[in-house]
Amino acid sequence: MALVKEKKNEIVKNYKTHEKDTGSPSVQIALLTERINSLSDHFKAHKSDHHSRRGLLRMVSVRRRLLDYLKKKDRKEYQDIIKKLDLRK
Repeated sequence: MALVKEKKNEIVKNYKTHEKDTGSPSVQIALLTERINSLSDHFKAHKSDHHSRRGLLRMVSVRRRLLDYLKKKDRKEYQDIIKKLDLRK
């Protein structure tokens, strides 16, 4: 369930903080969110795919840790990323 190169480049372009940014927490969170959303759609069709479900849970865990880090380091960036990605209800 890897992201298509064009989609990944578009996400990086939208969430980068400077010209050569590809690894900042906000970019990583956005990429993980896209992968999580695509896997969630996958599970609607394939309910018994438990191997991929484990990967999904790991991605959610990594995203949670990145969000915690961002919340601790830069509260405004955290609020912006939450709002852009519509993560909290």
